[in-house]
Amino acid sequence: MADIRLITFDLDNTLWDVGQVIREAESAMNGWLDDHVPEYRRQLDREVVMALREAAIRERPDLGHDVSALREEVLYRGMRRLGINEAAARQHAADAFQMFYEARQQVVFFEHALETLADLAGRYRLAALTNGNANVASMGLDRYFSFALSAADVRASKPAPDIFHAALSAAGVAPAESIHVGDNLVDDIHGAAAVGMHTIWVNIGRAGVEDSDARPSEVVEHLRDLPTAVGRIHRG
Repeated sequence: MADIRLITFDLDNTLWDVGQVIREAESAMNGWLDDHVPEYRRQLDREVVMALREAAIRERPDLGHDVSALREEVLYRGMRRLGINEAAARQHAADAFQMFYEARQQVVFFEHALETLADLAGRYRLAALTNGNANVASMGLDRYFSFALSAADVRASKPAPDIFHAALSAAGVAPAESIHVGDNLVDDIHGAAAVGMHTIWVNIGRAGVEDSDARPSEVVEHLRDLPTAVGRIHRG
């Protein structure tokens, strides 16, 4: 029998569809750019922006684990490429990113996501672990999660063990007393299992297994089935 004391959750594509969220957030950011710095999108095509992104990560590897700082830095470098002075470029980048960030928090939860979190939070300690920049407080999820950690917080992205170890340490639990829930077989399932955590693969899209090394403890195709899967692990 496994005495489960902590359940950690991935966020993007586990509790909501991140693709649609990012598209709408980028639309909000682009609207701001068109209104305030119209030459940005007229003169900097996707290829140029991607080159700026690659250069930013090459020169500042730390940005590879901080999606917020990276996006704002790319905006800044784009502004400078347009000849905008440093102070104005910094301010424009910050303002444009803020439009993105605020819209990025407007998610549509998968069916049964909130009910499932409420159910589990009544019986277990929950935490959020993400490589992205979703803000659980802005989304009202802090009522369920005791704490949240991002790749930026630990300066390493899943599947690296850092964020899993940080969560276990913060909760004061052993790996065998924890479950990680996520949609990505590599970042979530393989990463968490490598540090000794139980795992539940949220396979809402019924994807095939692509990583032969990933062996989830349980698999669910609907979030409403998570409590039952947790119960099976808890009972051993």
